[in-house]
Amino acid sequence: MEKPSLDLESAGGAGLAVSKTTRAEKSPVKTPPSTLVSFKRSQIASLAATVVDFGTLVFSVEILHIHYVAATAIGAFLGALTNFQLGRHWSFEAHEKPVQGQATRYAVVSGISLLLNSGGVYVFTEFAHFKYTVSKLVTAFLVGIFFNFPMHRRYVFK
Repeated sequence: MEKPSLDLESAGGAGLAVSKTTRAEKSPVKTPPSTLVSFKRSQIASLAATVVDFGTLVFSVEILHIHYVAATAIGAFLGALTNFQLGRHWSFEAHEKPVQGQATRYAVVSGISLLLNSGGVYVFTEFAHFKYTVSKLVTAFLVGIFFNFPMHRRYVFK
């Protein structure tokens, strides 16, 4: 549908056209993706972040000969940055909101997630007698579904 305009030249003006377009037509209000869509997208973003994290670790140790502890930190940082950017721009479509507040909230949620993951691995390994790798998988799944996703959706990228 064409936007109406008023041609001032035909009304004796100086050849200027004035548009009657409203502000609402120029910048429509964007609704965030549904919970299911953002959930699926955030799982894909988490997978991408994991690939970046582990890929950076292996590349840094094997090719760049960086100590594995330092490489782990570098990989974790780049994985977190990947997850943040994908969450902001794609999973939750919150890129029009101020980045500073989102980054601060993301750091807080990530810190709590670290504690939950560490504690969960400890509990499943020490008390349920799971192998530590199984404990890590179970804990990562539970924390990701029941803590990270809701906190990212309702708090970080609100």
